[in-house]
Amino acid sequence: MTQAQKLEELLTKSVIPDLDERLDEIFEEIADNKEATEDAKEEIDELREFKADLQDVLDDIQSGDIDEDECEELIADILEAQKGSEEDFGFVEED
Repeated sequence: MTQAQKLEELLTKSVIPDLDERLDEIFEEIADNKEATEDAKEEIDELREFKADLQDVLDDIQSGDIDEDECEELIADILEAQKGSEEDFGFVEED
């Protein structure tokens, strides 16, 4: 299995489902409280943006526009973040 395949599997079977689950939790909290706090709105925006970034990575994998070294770095960053030591999964804002 290539690093790109490992990254794709990690994103589709772990990271993105976790993001979706967190979004669902926030929406449930909003439904229970009948309103969205500023923190909840901000977290929703951040999670949606992060999910879009992950989708871009998946698109790059599908089109072959990502190299094995970059995949390996992203995998390491994600695994480290899943241990709870990072919140940004190693992604850097693009201009």
